[in-house]
Amino acid sequence: MEAKILSYIQQISLGVVPVLFSITVHEVSHGYVAYLLGDDTAKRMGRLTLNPLKHLDPIGLLVFLVTRVIGWAKPVPVNPLNLRNPKRDMMWVAAAGPASNMALAFLFAVAFRGLVKLDAALLKYFVFFFRYGILPPLEGAYRIVVPLVVMCAMGAIINVALCFFNLIPILPLDGGRILYGILPERLASEYAKIEPWGLFIVILLVLVGGIDKYLGEIIWRAAGFLLGF
Repeated sequence: MEAKILSYIQQISLGVVPVLFSITVHEVSHGYVAYLLGDDTAKRMGRLTLNPLKHLDPIGLLVFLVTRVIGWAKPVPVNPLNLRNPKRDMMWVAAAGPASNMALAFLFAVAFRGLVKLDAALLKYFVFFFRYGILPPLEGAYRIVVPLVVMCAMGAIINVALCFFNLIPILPLDGGRILYGILPERLASEYAKIEPWGLFIVILLVLVGGIDKYLGEIIWRAAGFLLGF
């Protein structure tokens, strides 16, 4: 029991920084693209900042504590009426979030690969953590470098998960926004009616394991490819 608690604490401790950074970049990307396309709402409300405290969402943080992989931040405010072409531009605003996560996944993976090339033992320590969910006893510089390697790997995995999770075509997720922009006007209007229930549907899918069942294989394969496994 104590080992499980320690494992959970270590996984959360090593994952919280990549998660907070990644969901912050995700939301800032939405706001910045909206700003480029004519809407300065996020800028005026102080949301174009990398300070994670400005973006924390209690429910999204709770989901991360449960899943240890997926979470989300408070949506950056966007006023479609300020966009030059609201229906089309909202697609680009929505796509910016998942795109930023895939870019971060690549950067985290590059850092991971670079570190393990410097010292083959680092890969052994990472595999141990990945297999048992807990760090082995560490000495000297390994006490700093091994957690850093694990955080880089978790950063890649977390960002791949955030990318694919947010591309689920359910409003208010980014995939839903993108689908709304693609659909003809009449179908888009009907589709938009599910948005008030969308968050509940997403939370239910997370709790019953639907996300893990249908997206898990894709996420792990994509993350493994980036990390070189």
